[in-house]
Amino acid sequence: MLELTHVHPMLVHFPIALLILGFFAEIVALALKKKFFSDAAFLLLITGALGAVAAVLSGSYAAGGLEEAGTLKRAVETHEGAAELAMWLAVFAAAFRTTIVLIKKYSGSLRYVSAVLFLVAVLAVARAGYYGGELVFKHAAGVTFQLG
Repeated sequence: MLELTHVHPMLVHFPIALLILGFFAEIVALALKKKFFSDAAFLLLITGALGAVAAVLSGSYAAGGLEEAGTLKRAVETHEGAAELAMWLAVFAAAFRTTIVLIKKYSGSLRYVSAVLFLVAVLAVARAGYYGGELVFKHAAGVTFQLG
């Protein structure tokens, strides 16, 4: 049966993939000036930000089941801090983009500001993912060993 602590590892890949793919779509939209890619980037940014919220919430729940001490405690805190920052940056980038689209100012320098905010969110998500990977592969956080 599926344990709720297993939801976090399943969810974290969505904001990573959606935001990175969305940023690449944004670059293509800026280079080719194609509305399709701009619209795709916008939708991927919004869904990626929502995925980041879900990942942070599920991660908070999953961390409650860990026995934290010493190096593991510091690693969990580092990952949590990086993940929360990434989530807020993604939410801010999505809110900024939504606002300038709704007020019909998505052009000129605001379009590039939006792209830079998107990039910052993507880099923050990559950083949080790196620390999450360290938790699993370096510290074996959440890994259950069974012999025989």
